[in-house]
Amino acid sequence: MRFAGLVEYDGTDFSGWAAQPGRRTVEDTLADALATVLRQPVKLTAAGRTDAGVHASGQVVSFDADTDLTPDLISYKTTAVLPEDVALRRCVRVSDSFDARRCARSRSYEYRITSARVRSPLMRRYTTHVARELDVDILQRTAKLIRGTHDFRAFTPAKTYHVRFERVVKESLWERRGELLIYSITADAFLYGMVRALVGTMLEVAGGRRTVENFGRLLSGAERGEAGPTAPGQGLTLVGVEYEGLDLKGGG
Repeated sequence: MRFAGLVEYDGTDFSGWAAQPGRRTVEDTLADALATVLRQPVKLTAAGRTDAGVHASGQVVSFDADTDLTPDLISYKTTAVLPEDVALRRCVRVSDSFDARRCARSRSYEYRITSARVRSPLMRRYTTHVARELDVDILQRTAKLIRGTHDFRAFTPAKTYHVRFERVVKESLWERRGELLIYSITADAFLYGMVRALVGTMLEVAGGRRTVENFGRLLSGAERGEAGPTAPGQGLTLVGVEYEGLDLKGGG
């Protein structure tokens, strides 16, 4: 039987999603917990591979298991044996053809910034503090340029496993929510480090170190060295993955 699961985690103390020898990763931690509950090895497929320090409220996985446990019991029992910084929030039966990565129609991320003059200790794990006022209008103008189909090679490391750099961005916008400045982006797929590189470069625009027009030229296949720095991981959260006929967050 094949199952899909909604996974939530605080990425602070993980070396990212993907299994790595000698490192604490979300994939290894969740696979070990599922193996304990299901009493069999479990191989996970994830919708996206988040990097070290990056969080998720909407990560989706798929896995096969031969079990009499209901999906609700799988999520409950697995979360009971998981450490406090990760949970299998929901589990459902899916068709044998479902694959969390290949069947995903889009992924959505949020990057959170606090630009207050004095940093907040309570927000430090889930936001990036920028100790200056940021021009939201300029950030919005820059974000709009990202919508559509572009070559994003300027926003992923030069040494990469990617062979195709074109991505289709459906949503790209900044908004202020109280003390938070939040960047939301939805695309068919993402390059490694793409969102954080976009944010780091947009912050340069907001800080007057490059123009909106200069940023726009980067979206036509410029080299990585022409773009700005990669923003820190703690501000980034994978908030959702869209599938046809499956809504793990909404209960469908």
